[in-house]
Amino acid sequence: MNLFKGLGNLGNLGSLMKQAQQMSGRMQEITARMKEQRVTGSSGGGMIEAEVNGVGDLLRVTIESNLVQSGDREMIENLIPAAVNQALAKARALHGEAMKELTGGLDIPGLNEAMGNLPDNEDG
Repeated sequence: MNLFKGLGNLGNLGSLMKQAQQMSGRMQEITARMKEQRVTGSSGGGMIEAEVNGVGDLLRVTIESNLVQSGDREMIENLIPAAVNQALAKARALHGEAMKELTGGLDIPGLNEAMGNLPDNEDG
């Protein structure tokens, strides 16, 4: 009985590791690109705008001065989440397109969620 008989398949393991490293590198490139892309959401007919980047970081919220002057705090409090959520939905769509690019157009169920849950190595 040869204990080393099955070791001939280690070449496949090396190939898989290389592919994983390449995918990791491409993922880092996509994340860097997503951090630079901007999308906006609005609510209240444009009275509130929210800007996020492609990874979902909220960058800016603008409130039309007339709305601030009206003093309608409750309306402002309702419109801000609506604008932010719209911008985040656009960012998720942008991220989804980038993931399709990473996977060569394959639609792998759950991949976007799994990749989105990976820790960001830059933040430690």
